[in-house]
This record gives sequence, C-alpha cells and structure tokens, in this order.
Amino acid sequence: MTNLFVKQPLAGRIAALVGIFMLALALRAAALVVAPLLPEAGPALGFNSASTGLLAMLAPGTFAVFGFFAPALIKRLGLERALAVSITLAVVGQVLRVFMPNVWSYLALSIVALAGYGIGNVVLPPLIKKYYPDRLALVTAIYVTLISIGTAVSPLFAVPIAQATNWQFSMAIWALLSLVVAVPWAIQLAQDRRVERLTGKKRPDDPFATSATPAKINPFRSPVAWGLAIFLAGNSAQTYVYFTWIPLYLVEHGFTPGEAGTALAYFAILALPVSLLVPLWLPKLKKPFYAILLFTVLWIVGHAGMYFSPENGTWLWITFSGLGQATFATALLMINLRSRTTRGASVLGGFSQGLGYAGACAAPFLFGIIRDATGGWGASFATLGVCVVVMLVGATMISPKRYIEDVS
Repeated sequence: MTNLFVKQPLAGRIAALVGIFMLALALRAAALVVAPLLPEAGPALGFNSASTGLLAMLAPGTFAVFGFFAPALIKRLGLERALAVSITLAVVGQVLRVFMPNVWSYLALSIVALAGYGIGNVVLPPLIKKYYPDRLALVTAIYVTLISIGTAVSPLFAVPIAQATNWQFSMAIWALLSLVVAVPWAIQLAQDRRVERLTGKKRPDDPFATSATPAKINPFRSPVAWGLAIFLAGNSAQTYVYFTWIPLYLVEHGFTPGEAGTALAYFAILALPVSLLVPLWLPKLKKPFYAILLFTVLWIVGHAGMYFSPENGTWLWITFSGLGQATFATALLMINLRSRTTRGASVLGGFSQGLGYAGACAAPFLFGIIRDATGGWGASFATLGVCVVVMLVGATMISPKRYIEDVS
C-alpha cells in the first residue's frame, strides 16, 4: 500500500508536507498568545478571576467539543476540505476577537478560532498517515516539533510586539500563520482535481481500508481509545495549568510580566528536543510505558520545585517540567501507532482528544478556584499530582500493541 503514496505526484506530496508543517506551527499560537498579554488586555476587556479561569478552560474545552465533531466532518467532506473549514474558522476568529468591546464577545470569537484548531488537531495525524506512511516516524517527529516551536514563539514575542504596537495587534498577527497554511493546501486540492481529470478516479481518502476493516469503528468499546483519552487528559491538564497560571504565579513571586512571559516561552521551547526524539525513539521500544514513566518523573520534579522554591532554581524546575512534555509527543504519536487505517486514526484522534481535552479543561479552572478559596498555592499544586496519576493510568492502557480497529 505504501507504493500508492510514493507514486503520487511530487508537487502534491510536497504541498501536503508544507501544509502539514505550517498548520503544526499555527495550532497553538492563538491560545498561548493571550496569557502573557493579560496584564494589559485583561483590564481593558474586563477580565476578573472567574473569566480568567474560564479563559483557561476555553482552549481544551473547545478542542474537546470539536475533537468529537471532527471525525464526522472528515467523513463527510474528506481530510483536505475539513482542513479548509479549520483554517477559515481559525483566521476569522483570531482577527475579529481583538475588535470586541468586552470579555464575553472576546471569548465568543476566541471559541471560533479555537474551533478551527480543534478540527486541525484531529485532521493532522490521518493526513500524515495518508500522504507519508513511508516516513511516518520522521514526519511525525518534525510535525510535533513544529507544534512546540509555534507554542514557544507566540508567548515569547507577545509582550515585545505589544510594547512596540498594542496588545490587539500582538494577538491578531498570529492569524497570518493560519492564512499561510491555506496556500499549500490550495495547491494540493488543485493537484487532486488534476489527477481526477486525468484518471477519472478520485483519490481514496482511506486507501489503507481493506475488506477486513470494520465499516464502523466504535471507540467507546476500545481500551486503546479510552487509554489514550485518559493519558491525554492527564498530560494536557498539566500543560494548560502551566500555560495559564505560571506567568501569574511568577509575577506574584517577584518576576516582571516580561520575565514571566519569557519563562513560559522557555517552558514551551523545551518541548522541541523531546518532540523530535520521541517519535523516532518510542516506536522501537517493546514497552513504551517505561519511557513514559521517565517523562513522568520529569514532570513531578518540576512541579515540586516550582512549588517549594519558585524564586530559587526557577529555570531548573521549568527545565524539568518542560522536558516532561515528551508525554504530549507520545500521545500524538500513539494516534497513528494504535490505528491501522486513516479512518481509524481520525476516529482515535477525535475520541481521545475530545475526551482528553474535556477532562483537561477542568484542571486550570480548578487550579485558580482552589487558589482563591485557600489563599495559597499548595492545594492547587496538589491537583497536578492527581493529573500525574491519571496520566499513568492511561499509559498502562496504551502501552500494549493493539489497535482501535480491533473492536468495532
């Protein structure tokens, strides 16, 4: 089956690769540019503790809803057209939200932007399986690394750009990344139409499917799907707590907003080396659980250090937690490693990201609520320990080599 893809027209294959990589760069910018700008944008829009907590839930919550919705959209429109819907929502939401007069209209348009990226989250893994099954590990490694680069860039430059212009421009400028994504995919769609005209045949959206492939894949009966959802929930909960609260936590402990934004960017940048390593290394292991256990220890040391000694050794603790983000690269890789078909990858990705982000969205909200209720950070940091346990439970379920198509 691999030869089918190797013989695809080179222009279309390259366009698909560029489109995958550009979307990976754009996926997190819209969500992560906001936190460093809250000290300035928050008062202007009317944010308070409750709406800040709601903002913290917005990205994982929206990813959850549209993660469930995305497989049906893919089945109806195909991967490439579903991606076009994703890009349109992302660009429109990002640009329009900065013109909103209050917190609620701003949050509404943020949901539109994040809905686009929620669909993009699910579309990307099966796109890789469809166009580059012969280079699955390598393309996944680069794609996850580029997600990490995009994650780091927006918080790193958010404050400097806002200081040079204003916070509205600093938020809206990242829509350009999403707009650029449309170019290579337009080339790819044009290439598909050309192939259809020449051959009279439409390129199959799931060329891996065989007569043995179940017509309907039921993720609710799959231990792999549930395990990956639980694993992703525990991982993403920790990540979104950091993205939302670490800047404010550090400012409270004597850091300037610029320094806190740099710390968050550093946390995001540390995902780069592990994002490149994990997809190349993990498929070679007979028992991925032991690698996940190593990554979990990094998270634990980082959390403990940030709580017990935030002023001393801050960068060391962020280093540990940042390298712990290898668990996210693991989750994305498992979508393709635990599915046999393109359809299976989209169903597994939609289910695991839908449930996983739904579970994760409560963590940053509760983190802030518990902080306000107790007047300290101890109980809030204890919730991160619960997230670690949840993540390890999921890890035990996805470690055995089995596939979502095995249960229909």
